[in-house]
Amino acid sequence: MIDIFEQKNTPHTCGLGRGYVGKNMNSEISHEIIKRFGVLIEKKVCGEELTDSEIREITNAIIIKKIPDFQLSAFLMAVYFQSMSIQEASTWTEELMLSGDIIDIGMISGPKVDRCSTGGVGDKSAFVLMAIAACCGIAVPTLVDSYDGLVISDLDKMSSVPGFDYKFDTKRFQKQLKKIGCCYYQQPENIAPVDVTLDKVRRLIGTISSVPLVTGSILGSKLSSGVDGVVVDVKWGNGSFVKDMEQAKQLGRMITRVARALNKKCIAIVTDANQPLGKTVGTWLEIKETIELLQGQGDVEMQDLILRIGMEFIRLAGVAGSTLSAKQLIIKKLSDGSALNKFKELIAEQGGDTSYIDNPEKYPQAKYSRKLAAQKRGYIHTVNAGMIARGVSILSKKPDGTIDHMVGVSDIMKVGMQIKQGEPLIMIHYNDETNLESALEYFRDAYRLAPKRPALNELIVERIA
Repeated sequence: MIDIFEQKNTPHTCGLGRGYVGKNMNSEISHEIIKRFGVLIEKKVCGEELTDSEIREITNAIIIKKIPDFQLSAFLMAVYFQSMSIQEASTWTEELMLSGDIIDIGMISGPKVDRCSTGGVGDKSAFVLMAIAACCGIAVPTLVDSYDGLVISDLDKMSSVPGFDYKFDTKRFQKQLKKIGCCYYQQPENIAPVDVTLDKVRRLIGTISSVPLVTGSILGSKLSSGVDGVVVDVKWGNGSFVKDMEQAKQLGRMITRVARALNKKCIAIVTDANQPLGKTVGTWLEIKETIELLQGQGDVEMQDLILRIGMEFIRLAGVAGSTLSAKQLIIKKLSDGSALNKFKELIAEQGGDTSYIDNPEKYPQAKYSRKLAAQKRGYIHTVNAGMIARGVSILSKKPDGTIDHMVGVSDIMKVGMQIKQGEPLIMIHYNDETNLESALEYFRDAYRLAPKRPALNELIVERIA
């Protein structure tokens, strides 16, 4: 069979209508290539299963930039509506992973496990779990892409610590991982590059929540870091791009089955993200709350989430033989200061100033604080996490596009709480009033109150192994 995606020596421009050449279309894309790719798109539109070789044709074409944007968009939309079988998703994921480099961390003899999630506003569990796991002898090679998070990414949060650096080469990543057992590292361009291309397109065409595409994106990137296994927190609700609980369960099942097909360990935990997690939203405010959690204090719901996912993390790594022993180990690492010390070690190793971790009150405070007052009395029925995050994002963005790390919200009142008229729903901290009204619109719209106490969602919905 002739590989129609091989490089041609003679440029050939395909005319699509009068004088049209796609904006990003490679001049060497021929009519033959477009016709072939159209056949593959039509096959998926009709719900047929693509073969392994056909999937490789597609990913190879993306690597060498032989696919017009309009056809790549059409293919992703076809997958969005028709999904993929486990075999297709496994091959797709493996090809995304193999499209770039695989980081060699074989010099580390112990277990190597990472954690990821599908969103969550105000979620600080990634930092706490990394520290706990590293204390237990588990290597945690955390690669984070620049699109991580709904609006406020974990990279944004960590960059609020003065001096903290997460952009460096793979050799430094390997050296640090071996030295302290954890590393927080922005995913470089040579790791799963096809996934990076796909992610940008998916965001533009509304296919972010596609189960097989999310599966490929998560595992393709995470497995490129050389891990033995992954714990996935599949969040659903208005604080996640997965809005439906049943879809979250489907995603959890596909992720675990594809991971097994690729001979990797995997556990998925479906959790609720229909309100902010913890007491704060905002870069430094969340790091400050992380410090409390690392001391075994802070928001009870966040502590429960950390404990539940942490137990799965430690058991998957083989460090603890039972749920009870895993729970006891986590509590010990939090209570004896080991987890906090490991977090400080991570900060120091990546150039951050640990004096702010030792004394969080040293951090500059926002000039202004004001309450968002309840307009009536009643029970809180809704706290839209996405709206809270967007409000904070608007308020924290400086004129030059950078983030004001002092900005955020704290003392967040949660679903089920009773409140009187005039009492604060949240406390807002800011330095610039320019965008205050725009942010306040999001904050006000995030809350809905009613006379009767609402039914509460379970934080942990389902465990999928």
